[in-house]
Amino acid sequence: MLIDTHAHVNYLKDPDNEIREAYDADVKKLIVPTANPFDFEPVMKLCGEYDGVYGALGVHPSDIDKYSSDAMNKIIELSKNEKIIAVGEIGLDYYWDSENIDKEAQKKIFKAQLDLANVLDLPVIIHDREAHLDTLNILREMGNKRVVMHCFSGSVEFMKECVNLGFYIALGGVVTFKNAKKVKEVAFNVPLNNLLLETDCPYLAPHPFRGEENSPKYLPFIAHEIANIKDITYDEVAQFTNKNVSQLFNI
Repeated sequence: MLIDTHAHVNYLKDPDNEIREAYDADVKKLIVPTANPFDFEPVMKLCGEYDGVYGALGVHPSDIDKYSSDAMNKIIELSKNEKIIAVGEIGLDYYWDSENIDKEAQKKIFKAQLDLANVLDLPVIIHDREAHLDTLNILREMGNKRVVMHCFSGSVEFMKECVNLGFYIALGGVVTFKNAKKVKEVAFNVPLNNLLLETDCPYLAPHPFRGEENSPKYLPFIAHEIANIKDITYDEVAQFTNKNVSQLFNI
């Protein structure tokens, strides 16, 4: 059995069919994060309909204009549901339109949501795109301990800094790309006790589906590639990553 720790299945054309196909592919649990408050209701609905679907609630750095006291209060209210197991996806993104981006506004909303996660005693799922130093400094400042570095794109050195803080490194479809040297180096070096699997569907489909809509059912391709890189068995990848999910998210 595998667990997809980051799957935006609510963005797929037919979420119900994709969840069923994921179960058939032995991907038995999915964590569905939100990007903005408009995602809250669809994610809660999926969590209610499927035993293996869990949710994370947060506002993505590209959607910080949609973060408000109402959104914060909604996260507090919905997090009372046992199927909500994290705050996310939250973080910093300096990639898009880098000259005009409001970094200070992103930092402010990021800190507010990290503080909320501490109050709610929930793990956080972090989006960090070309903002490694600021992301790490803020996480240190806010003191969050249960942290997932989603879709990890940093160097081996940055990965080691994260691991030293007890953070988890989530790897997805990029690790299967032939030219993804840096991510493959991270996969080789990351301790098994800090590794998580994800698809980030509908984005970043693994080889041989690159360029197509991604799906949780493709998670086994990612697990096989990591097993090959680390020279261990597929079952060992499943065993360690499932244990890590259980410890981090208490599911």
